[in-house]
Amino acid sequence: MSLNKSLLLAVLGLLATFGFSHAERVHYDNYRLYKATSENEDQLAVLKELEGSSDSIIFLDGVHVVGADVQMVVAPHKVPDVLEILGKAEIKYDLQSKDFQKSMDEVDEKVAPKGRASSDYNWAQYYELEDTYSWMQSLSKQYPQIVTLIEGGKTYQGRSILGVKISKSGSEKPGIFIEAGIHAREWIAPAAATYIVNQLLTSNVDSIKQLADNYNWYVFPHCNPDGFVYSHTKDRLWRKTRTPYGKCFGADPNRNWGFHWNEVGASNSACSDTYAGPHAFSEIETQSLSNYIASIKDKIQLYVSFHAYSQYLLYPYGHTKSLPDNVKDYQQVFNAAVSAVSQRYNTKYTGGNIYDAIYPAAGASVDWAYGTQDVRMAFCYELRPSSNSYITGFKLPAAQIIPASEELLDSLTAMVGQVQKLGYFN
Repeated sequence: MSLNKSLLLAVLGLLATFGFSHAERVHYDNYRLYKATSENEDQLAVLKELEGSSDSIIFLDGVHVVGADVQMVVAPHKVPDVLEILGKAEIKYDLQSKDFQKSMDEVDEKVAPKGRASSDYNWAQYYELEDTYSWMQSLSKQYPQIVTLIEGGKTYQGRSILGVKISKSGSEKPGIFIEAGIHAREWIAPAAATYIVNQLLTSNVDSIKQLADNYNWYVFPHCNPDGFVYSHTKDRLWRKTRTPYGKCFGADPNRNWGFHWNEVGASNSACSDTYAGPHAFSEIETQSLSNYIASIKDKIQLYVSFHAYSQYLLYPYGHTKSLPDNVKDYQQVFNAAVSAVSQRYNTKYTGGNIYDAIYPAAGASVDWAYGTQDVRMAFCYELRPSSNSYITGFKLPAAQIIPASEELLDSLTAMVGQVQKLGYFN
C-alpha cells in the first residue's frame, strides 16, 4: 500500500472516530418542537417507528408508555411528513415552539471562558470538561491528605473518566458513590456533583461536616466525557456516547449496563437517543466504569446517580414492575429525601420505582449496582427543572445551579441519615 493511500485511510479513520469533529455546530433555527401523546398501542408503535428514523427528528423523551407526553424537535423540511404521519394515526399533538433555537437561546446557561477554571472555579456558571478536570486535579494538590484522584475508566475517544475520592481520615469507612453526567446534555448533573465535592471539603455546616468526616466519597462528575464535550462544541442536545455505529453515533450509556439489558424501554436503532448498543457493556465508558465499581463494591453501601430533568427521585427497578425485596426501606429513605429537598426553596420532587414513576427502562446503572453488585441502596435523582419545562428542560439557567445543588445536598443529607438509621452502613 502506498504511503499516500495509507495516510488517506488514516485520516478517514480519524474522521470516523471523532464524527467529523470540525463539522459546523448544530443549530435548530426554525425547527419545531411538538408534544405528542399516544392513546393506544398502535399510536405508540407509530411514534416508536418515528424515533430514530431520521436525524432530522429528535425525540427529547423516550417512547415507552401509552399516554405519556413525548417531545419531538423536527427540522423544517420534515414538518409536513411528520404531521402527515401523526394525522393519519390520529395522534394528538401540540406545537410548543416555532423556533426551537430561539427558545433555547433565551436560557442563560453562561459557560465559563475556557482555561480559567482552576483558580476561580465557581457555581455561577457552567464549565467545559477540561476546566472541571483541572479543578479536580487542583483539589488533590490543595488537600493531599483528603482528596485522591481516581480514574473510573476510559472513553471511546481516549479520555479519562476522572473522579475524586474524599476521605478525611484515610481509614475504612462506609462508602458513597456518586455518578453524574452519564447523559451528555444534562449539564446540571455534573455541576451539582462538583458543588457537593466543594461543600464536603469546605463547608462549616455541621451536617455537611459529618458527611465528610464519617464516609468515604467516590464522585465522578463526568461519566460520558466524549458526549459532554460534543454537547459543548457541536450539538447542545447530544445525549449518548460517541461510538460510531454505521451512519449514526453513540449508544445510550444508561441503557447499556449488563442487568436485564435491552429487555424494555430502549431502542435497537443506532440513530435513536435510547439505543441500547449492540450488546450489554458495548460502550467502553460503561464497561470500564463498571469494572472500577466492581473492584470497590465491598466499599460502597450507597450508589447515587444524578440526571436531569423532571424533579424525580427514583429507585430500582426499571426493567420490571416488581419491587426490590427491601422496598419498605427504599420508601422510608425516599420519603425523608423528598421531604428534605423541598425545605429550602419549596421545590417539589416525586418519584418511586423507575418502572412505575417514569417509564420502563432496562440497562440503567442504578439497577445494575443494586442487582449485581449487592449495593442495597441505589437511587437516581432527576434534577431541576420540573417535568413541565418542555422547551428548556435540558438548559437550566446558570443562576439555578446553586439553588438546585443546595436543595440536592439537603436531600442527600437526609438520605444518608436514613440509610444509616436502617443499618446499611454497618
